[in-house]
Amino acid sequence: MMRFAVIGDPIEHSLSPTIHKTFAEQCDIDLTYEHMRVTPESFDDDVNEFFSAGGRGLNVTQPLKTLAFNYAELVTDRAMNAGAANTLKFLDNDMVCADNTDGEGLVQDLQELGVSLNGKRVLLLGAGGAARGSLGALLGEQPEALFIHNRTEATALQLINNYARLGKVDLLESTTSGMSFDVIINATSASLHGVRPDINHTVFKGAVCYDMMYGDNARPFTKWALANGALAAHDGLGMLIEQAAASFMLWHDIQPDTAPVRRMLSQTQAHSR
Repeated sequence: MMRFAVIGDPIEHSLSPTIHKTFAEQCDIDLTYEHMRVTPESFDDDVNEFFSAGGRGLNVTQPLKTLAFNYAELVTDRAMNAGAANTLKFLDNDMVCADNTDGEGLVQDLQELGVSLNGKRVLLLGAGGAARGSLGALLGEQPEALFIHNRTEATALQLINNYARLGKVDLLESTTSGMSFDVIINATSASLHGVRPDINHTVFKGAVCYDMMYGDNARPFTKWALANGALAAHDGLGMLIEQAAASFMLWHDIQPDTAPVRRMLSQTQAHSR
């Protein structure tokens, strides 16, 4: 039986075990998938032990994505662009490959929601790990313009420079400039802490808004956006499912059907409100 896990700190809340076990049943794959609390200080020891004991793959959440990227001997292009990894795969030659499926998951979920980025004006809030993991995929959708707004401008400028070869990204210094956007994506950690990102509410008018967090964590942002003129506001539950499907494909070379999982978890989330 193949062994997989999701690691992070905290980690008990993660829906990844439910998602991957459902994918495995669907694809008739025999595996175990567990939560593993891993701290930055224990990362190397814990991951070494996991793979030495026969583990085949890990999903990685914050605050460990940069450590996962540095741990692997091989990295995919999208992990290299992000400088972070959310997926580790143990290879038959005893090497570990790092990938980042966050951007693929985000874009796939937006498509499922009927939100096209092609030719649109997009505002990405935040310049941390979530933004780094998604920016390449967003540029791949060929928006008309893509702006980043971040509380610390130096961090945003570094991110923009890192992705300059893939497409044009501009810094939005102030959200009170009167500029309008078709799509606004919240990649900050503000929702995780129950606060609003550092933006002016006027940017929401006429935009479709998306928070990479899901459930109760995303609700303050989505409600705020809708109350200030957003056309629609979505949370990141679908992104979680779609990035998991991309990880599952990397491990098993089988593309799972995400639709049943999306329905199941959406119903569970609705009942928990």
